[in-house]
Amino acid sequence: MKILAFRSIRTQIMTSTTLLILGLIAAIVTVWAKSDSTLYRQEKLNDAKITARVLSSTYSNELSEENWSQIRINLHLLMQENQDVVYVFVSDHRLYHQIVAGSPQEFVSQYIPDIVPLNVTKQAIYSSSNIEARASETFLLRDVYFGEKLRGKRGERVIEVASDVLGLSEQKLGTLRIGISLRRVDIAVRNAVNKALMVGFIGLNIGLVCAYILAHQLSDPVRRLQMSVAQIANGDLQHRAAIYHRADEIGALAISVNEMSRALQISFSKLQKTLESFERFVPDKFVSVISPQGIEKIEVGMAATRKMTILFCDIRNYTSMSEAMTPMEIFLFLNDYLACMGKAIDESGGFIDKYIGDAIMALFDDPATDGALKAAILMQKYLDKFNYARSQQGIPKIAVGIGIHRGEVVMGTIGFTCRIDSTVVGDSVNIASRLESITKYYECGILVSDSVILSLSQPELFSLRLVDESVKLRGKDEAIAIYQLEDKMINDTP
Repeated sequence: MKILAFRSIRTQIMTSTTLLILGLIAAIVTVWAKSDSTLYRQEKLNDAKITARVLSSTYSNELSEENWSQIRINLHLLMQENQDVVYVFVSDHRLYHQIVAGSPQEFVSQYIPDIVPLNVTKQAIYSSSNIEARASETFLLRDVYFGEKLRGKRGERVIEVASDVLGLSEQKLGTLRIGISLRRVDIAVRNAVNKALMVGFIGLNIGLVCAYILAHQLSDPVRRLQMSVAQIANGDLQHRAAIYHRADEIGALAISVNEMSRALQISFSKLQKTLESFERFVPDKFVSVISPQGIEKIEVGMAATRKMTILFCDIRNYTSMSEAMTPMEIFLFLNDYLACMGKAIDESGGFIDKYIGDAIMALFDDPATDGALKAAILMQKYLDKFNYARSQQGIPKIAVGIGIHRGEVVMGTIGFTCRIDSTVVGDSVNIASRLESITKYYECGILVSDSVILSLSQPELFSLRLVDESVKLRGKDEAIAIYQLEDKMINDTP
């Protein structure tokens, strides 16, 4: 019962509101404390920098004349008047950075005081800036006393500001270092946090009261709406939820539920259209080979071995051409070009397996290879028309290479349960692709392998010329004969 009660919308609203308010309080406290801390630290830092610059200018003559006693008196007075100053040193550059004046007095004559980490001392002494003082936030390595009073505890955070003491010729005489305690800053931050917590506590109580009232007003209509949704989910698409308040979100939700019920009926009719659109991504011929039972039976790993004719087509110098075009220009160009080539393939009885950038991989599931050769010739004809339209617009023409091979392939699906894709793999696919890639070396538009020639049902219709009777393609051990296909059929020649 307790679990069921916690799952009620009233309890969830109360819990969510409480967590939200607590989150807001935490954010307010964090931002408040951080902003106040930054403000106080910046104020301390600015005061320290100004003090350091003024004192370094004041002590220029004394340090130049080695009037260290006067500097020590002034530093002692500074420590008495400013309780936030934990320590102050003046080191002489000419004496290898020996501390010639300082307060507390115990650090006088030292070179590297053990009051702060060594890296802070190095930064103060060896860094140089004639424009502004150098500041760093650090901590004390030991307790620091001024007279009989404790000025800083070990581990206490301080801001050290270092300023160069310059002579008349802007030559560095020494370094003034002042350590300012952040104790008052921490106290101010704690006060800011306490104020923020008080404001948050008041807001939490007000929020809980409002959340309880809101949860009570929302729980009843939501429960009734839940029952209506369950009835629709059970198949009663004619049911409509009662609308009590049209102006609020619950009423809007009830209206949406009713619209959903009507939309479900429309969705069933759209589902059939979606299945038809699926064929545009995966050709029906492909599906019929690997899944004769239907699209809904397709799974990862389904495959079928088949002897097919593979055609590869690729635009020459596409990379250099695309570099001179914007992405949208490339997109529009590819759509126009692929539509032109796809029409030729479709009219010749083939189907496109995939687009690989500008490349096209087409398959012909016929016993003879005549359709693939006709498609290649028709693609060249359509490309001429495509180039003519481009030349009318003052756009350079394009050329393509086409490679055709026939052999055994494996058609199937790859991927995993959430994302599958159709593919065709096999050595024959690689050969067709490499035939296309060497068309530019043989200066041929269309190259076909000897396996394509042997499978022609009407070889007399095509103009074929032996290009190389024994060529080894990249990655292949066996040599094959390749032929050039003229871009016109013999019976079409005048």
